[in-house]
Amino acid sequence: MSIHHTAVVHPSAIVASNVSVGPYSIIGDKVQIDSGTVIGPHVVIEGPTRIGKDNQFFQFSSIGAAPQDRKYRNEPTVLEVGDRNVVREFCTFNRGTAQDAGATRVGDDNWIMAYVHLAHDCQVGNHTIFANNAQLAGHVHVGDYAILGGFTVVHQFVRIGIHSITAMGTILLQDLPPYVTAAGNTAKPHGINAEGLRRRGYSVSAISAVKRAYKCLYKSGLSLEEAKKELSSQAREHPEILPLVDFIALATRGLIR
Repeated sequence: MSIHHTAVVHPSAIVASNVSVGPYSIIGDKVQIDSGTVIGPHVVIEGPTRIGKDNQFFQFSSIGAAPQDRKYRNEPTVLEVGDRNVVREFCTFNRGTAQDAGATRVGDDNWIMAYVHLAHDCQVGNHTIFANNAQLAGHVHVGDYAILGGFTVVHQFVRIGIHSITAMGTILLQDLPPYVTAAGNTAKPHGINAEGLRRRGYSVSAISAVKRAYKCLYKSGLSLEEAKKELSSQAREHPEILPLVDFIALATRGLIR
């Protein structure tokens, strides 16, 4: 264990033997940090918070603070962070609330740049990228491989689908379906994330199927109910459409259209 002599580690904190804690960082009560994780200088981690293996937290981040929710009454909620995440400078991750699952969660292999805010009860998947100043309000769900451009702002309870991407300065007030590229204030659809799908090994035929599904949803003139039926039919032949069908079925805030 490499803990700088100016760092403060609470006696109840459980810190693995090969964790590094930098100068002036504070590891609070009920914090667990697994092996290989590096905590830079001037990082504050409050509990209850569980952090997995091989993460890296850069300087001046606030991790696991109480939710910014006026209804919060010191209920025992948590923040859970998985493995191999990179969290850059000045990020703020808040714990959950009793009104939701009681936990804010970040999965594995995420790349989170400077000044990103994850509010209470956010659920972030794996392999996502959040560019500088992406801001998530409470209860937001982000699917695997989603990419949020710089200064993307997401309204509470919005869901962001797998392999989707937003441009810089995007304002998301409604759900962003899987595979879709969005931009603007407020966000509008601008095709699919074809390059991202190619990089992740999707075949030419699979990408073509996703493009057809996008046209069905956004270019065909069909109502949402009509598009849902057509997409369900397409999914029987092209399983890569299933995440889109399932996502639409769960939409509560409506889709960007």
